[in-house]
Amino acid sequence: MKKQSSAFASSLLFFLIFFFSQTAVFSQSIGTGWFHSAAICNDGSLKAWGLNNNGQLGNGNTLGVNLPVSVNTLTGVIAVSGGAGHTLALKSNGTLFAWGLNTDGQLGNASNTNTSNVSAVSTLTGVISVACGAYHSLALKSDGTVWAWGWNSTGQLGNGTNVSSNVPVLVGSLSGIIAIAAGQIHSMAIKSDGTVWTWGGNTYGQLGIGNSTDSNIPVKVAALTGIISVKGGNQFSIALKNDGTVSAWGYNNYGDLGNGTYTGTNSPVPVSLLAGITAIAAGGHHVLAIKNDGTLYSWGYNNYGQLGNGATANLNVPVQISTLAGIVAIEGGSSHSLALKNNGTLFSFGYNSDGELGTGTYSNSSVPLPLSTLCSVVTSLSNAAKDLSFSFFPNPSNGKFQINANESDLDGAALEIYNSVGEKIFVYNSESLKSGTIIDLSHMAKGFYLATLRAGNRINTVRIVLD
Repeated sequence: MKKQSSAFASSLLFFLIFFFSQTAVFSQSIGTGWFHSAAICNDGSLKAWGLNNNGQLGNGNTLGVNLPVSVNTLTGVIAVSGGAGHTLALKSNGTLFAWGLNTDGQLGNASNTNTSNVSAVSTLTGVISVACGAYHSLALKSDGTVWAWGWNSTGQLGNGTNVSSNVPVLVGSLSGIIAIAAGQIHSMAIKSDGTVWTWGGNTYGQLGIGNSTDSNIPVKVAALTGIISVKGGNQFSIALKNDGTVSAWGYNNYGDLGNGTYTGTNSPVPVSLLAGITAIAAGGHHVLAIKNDGTLYSWGYNNYGQLGNGATANLNVPVQISTLAGIVAIEGGSSHSLALKNNGTLFSFGYNSDGELGTGTYSNSSVPLPLSTLCSVVTSLSNAAKDLSFSFFPNPSNGKFQINANESDLDGAALEIYNSVGEKIFVYNSESLKSGTIIDLSHMAKGFYLATLRAGNRINTVRIVLD
């Protein structure tokens, strides 16, 4: 019995990681550091632009640029992330590369020397997702374990010490992880059961555990369940639940938490006026969120126009960026933002003194600007537009789920329902599939299921919970 249980757990974990990592990788087709940006082209090459004083653009020099340039020698890239002065890139074969600032070992190459050239992260294979803090790095492996390296003064490596490391170390006591995120000096992870675990700096309550004490080991955020995405900013955190709502906690002087106040909290609070959210991103002190109709919302610090609403006043509640639609991926830098459309066009807005907007100027912008000289940015793992946006309501449900989607996305599409061990249990074809269709699973056992929408070579997957 023990062997059978172990085999079941292993197959379940692999299935969870496979499906959830597709979403994680998709969301990492664009990346931001504090003052630089990067994007993956359809051919798997990588472009970068902005501040380059530590070689974070990976093009062999330390000269900043305000237009995209090629990162040297990299192909087959499927994910990218940036820190204060370093960059990570994940290749399709599960290997990881880094370049830029390395004074705290954040490149993970067993040295503390900066480099403007791409270097391999030591000893890591089978990586499916990456995240950069300010001066530390995280990687999620296909076996559900998390690895960390770099600066560790507040315990952000999660290995029970406060000693920095220039090679990856195993984050203690964590397994079954399906997603990771890094704030400035803290780290976050989601387990396959939808719970959230945090560790590192906690001065402003950014760990969400009801106090302001740092932790060098992962701690469960007791108030959160059903979480499908987390992001960390500068001393604050946000989480997306499977019902499309968003919670936030930590620092709030600029309205970072989006709850209508400027008062920080060490426990999660709901973000005001938001529903139907499918993706989130955190910048230095601002937040971006995509709704299931492809519209984009933002809140928080806005001194440089990083909210993209044509103004520069801070906002403590979400506002729609009315000039953008069809958004499929978002990222926030220290004070700038990126938004990717379903046609592969990338938009940028906010702070631009170092050229991080990639528009050929050094002028800030409070409205989204397209990067006219950039390649078409990859919008799915298959290099085809992953613009299938859909959701279920209510979720969780006692058995009946309503599908909500654009009718154009459902044209010619098929909906497949899988159980927790990867067995296909239902298929709804395009003739019977419309927005508002009720999917009846009331005869099935309680638990979670995965719904995959396919239309040609486009695909998207969401988790649904039967309670």
